[in-house]
This record gives sequence, structure tokens and C-alpha cells, in this order.
Amino acid sequence: MSHTDVGVRVAGMWLAIASFILAASLLFHGPISPDFGTQMNRIADGSLRWSIIHWAAAAALSFFAVASLIMLTTNSRLTQEWWTLSAWALVPVGALWTASTAVAEATVIFNAAVTGNREVYESWWMFAEGRANGFAAMALAFTVIAANEARVSHSVTPHWAARVAAVAGAACVLGWVLGSWLHLPLGAPIWLAGAIVTCLWLVWFGLSLARVEAGRASIRRDARSGA
Repeated sequence: MSHTDVGVRVAGMWLAIASFILAASLLFHGPISPDFGTQMNRIADGSLRWSIIHWAAAAALSFFAVASLIMLTTNSRLTQEWWTLSAWALVPVGALWTASTAVAEATVIFNAAVTGNREVYESWWMFAEGRANGFAAMALAFTVIAANEARVSHSVTPHWAARVAAVAGAACVLGWVLGSWLHLPLGAPIWLAGAIVTCLWLVWFGLSLARVEAGRASIRRDARSGA
């Protein structure tokens, strides 16, 4: 088995694991309130759940970084175009930015909300919001990857699924802009729904890549396209 076959399979498995954990975390996370006081009370009321969710999210985001870094070494069809190469390179940047947010929310922000220290809470929440923009970067990257899978003839998932994922990824970015940047209440639900749908497709996509047949098929097509 070639290096590319092994790399695609391993990256696919890490991608599937990361996506499953993040999807589960987001389901229990819920939309973010634009009001500091409301969000602080939500964290304090569900303190243990909040901490567990964000430690799990931090692990998932780290796994996304592992998957993308492995994928960048495979020289497979998934990184042959400049836009897909750039998208896979953007994933670890966004993931590591957002992982720092998850850790902050599971520790300092969690403690400030439980103890009622609003000053510390607001300062760290602003830090977390800034670093969390990495989530929008990840969503944009996965939108590009899904859109590319929707256009190629040899996608490892059905084209309709890739199209749905591309739309969901774009909705996630839009929801993030509306909610985090413009502080509109509608933004958070759009972001959350788009992120969960994108993650579900990534689980399917990753498991498909992890199959031996899928990895070998991608290499044969690379060889023919380069001939």
C-alpha cells in the first residue's frame, strides 16, 4: 500500500472521529446568547455539562488539526487544486485557534461564571470570542472541500450530500458573522445548525476515505489525470 493510500485512510479516520465528537458537543452546547449576563447564567446553571462539552470540543478540534496535517502530506487528489490545498492548510489554523477558546471556556470562563465574577468572565469571554473566529475559518475551509467533492466525478460521498454540506458550511460562516460580529439573535441558531450538518457530512466523508478501496481509487485517478 502506497504512502498516499495510508495517508488518506489515516486522515479520513481522524477526520471522522473529530467530526463525530464535535457534532455531539455542538448538540449539547446550544446557541450562544449575545447577552453576557444571559450566557453567564446558562454556564453557571449547567456548569459540569459546559466543562465536559468544551473539553470534548478541544479534543475534537485537535483531532481536526491532526487529520488536516496528515492530509497535506498525502499528495492525493484531495489536495491537487490550489483551493483544496489552501482549504486543508486553513483547517489546522482555525482548529488550533478555536481549541484555545474551548479550553478557556472549560476553565477560566467556567470558573468565573460559577463564582459570579462578572469582570473576569467578560474579559475572558472577549478573548474567547476573538479566538473563536477560527471556527468560521474552519467552516469556510470545509465549505470549499465539500464544494469540490460536489463537482468532481469521483467523489467518495454522493454529490447531493456534498452539496448539502457545502451549503451548510456557508450557512455556518454566515451565522457566525451575524451572531458573533453583528450580534443578531438569528445568527447563533444558523451557525449551530450549519455546523452540525457539516460535521455529520464530515463523519461520512472521513469514513469513506478510511476505506482501502476509496484510498486506492483516488490514487488511480490521480495517475490517469497526470498522464
